[in-house]
Amino acid sequence: MRWLTLILVLAIVALQYPLWFGKGSWLRVWEVDRQIAEQKTHNNALTARNASTEAEVRDLKQGYDAIEERARSELGMIKRDEVFFQVLDERNPDPVHTPSTAAQPTTSPPPSKAPGAAVPASQPSPAAKKP
Repeated sequence: MRWLTLILVLAIVALQYPLWFGKGSWLRVWEVDRQIAEQKTHNNALTARNASTEAEVRDLKQGYDAIEERARSELGMIKRDEVFFQVLDERNPDPVHTPSTAAQPTTSPPPSKAPGAAVPASQPSPAAKKP
């Protein structure tokens, strides 16, 4: 009877081993579930980024407002016949306009002749945002 019990215990262990530690084990299933949840989170973040990029592309294709906004904010461009006002903080002066560099003459390219063309804000021209 003792041998029979030992054989049955060994048979149960032999059958249970692949279930817990084999190729398709519960441990592997739990790990794959964790990886799937992590990938879904990453995919949701990428989907949101793609939607944002798609909306920006659509806006750039449909109208000139987005292009103008980008030219103003990223390139510092302004329209003709606008006056540009730059307010400097007295506590933190702009290093570009220090007295040592202010006396040096600067050269800038001539403005575009096209009507309604934008010119860089660094050029001395009458310019500012119209309300």
